[in-house]
Amino acid sequence: MNRITSLLGIQYPIIQGGMVWCSGWRLASAVSNAGGLGLLGAGSMHPDVLRDHIQKCKLATTKPFGVNVPLMYPQIEEIMNIIVEEGVKIVFTSAGNPKTWTSWLKEKGITVVHVVSSAKFALKCQEAGVDAVVAEGFEAGGHNGREETTTLCLIPAVRKAISLPLIAAGGIGTGEAILAASVLGADGVQIGSRFALTEESSAHNDFKDYCLTLKEGDTKLLLKKLAPTRLAKNAFRDLVEDAENKGASVEEMRDLLGKGRAKKGIFEGDLDEGELEIGQVTTLIDQKIR
Repeated sequence: MNRITSLLGIQYPIIQGGMVWCSGWRLASAVSNAGGLGLLGAGSMHPDVLRDHIQKCKLATTKPFGVNVPLMYPQIEEIMNIIVEEGVKIVFTSAGNPKTWTSWLKEKGITVVHVVSSAKFALKCQEAGVDAVVAEGFEAGGHNGREETTTLCLIPAVRKAISLPLIAAGGIGTGEAILAASVLGADGVQIGSRFALTEESSAHNDFKDYCLTLKEGDTKLLLKKLAPTRLAKNAFRDLVEDAENKGASVEEMRDLLGKGRAKKGIFEGDLDEGELEIGQVTTLIDQKIR
């Protein structure tokens, strides 16, 4: 037992990231049943869809599971009310100010963990009263920190800054990496990319198979004027990179991104026009876990 397993009521200090278009009830319940903590990714779910996934997850596991909620979500109040109504006891928040919802959630008896990309924001989390912090390094897939601090540098800096239980994320996909995170001061790890490519992930098989072919250097952090996002190489990424190199404005980048790009790429399997979000560690993964 350590501080993370005690806090979350799990066997192993391993959390499955709540990833858009990957983290449905099948993946979350499988991870929880295996002794980790499964998370539902609310960021790609309408409120009624989230309720359905919570209910199905409750039927599929008797173990703890949680919901990851990006705080910029447009229907955030509805999402939070559903979480309370359905009796979810663990919420991971990200992409926003932890002060906004932490007290409200804790008053409802919910354990709150917030994702950060710097020691400065980790301190803000501690001040806001969260129960634990996920410190996510530059290697991570999907949306990323503007600081571009690697996990190797981030974890000891955050460990020095706060006394809260600390979960390391970003570039962690092997047992050796879990050990390294522990040596650096983490109490547990959050893993995204490896879980995104499992059989239980709700991502499209074409997306999974393509990510398994990626080589070193095939992912890049782009879209820095909007929200920094790590993207795998494809035709859409080439357009993004070309636009950024030409100094495109925020409005031009937003128009280029459009709507539904991540769904198109990750969930629908459009490998040319979709936004393919995945972490650097995917180059170390050569087969889907069954």
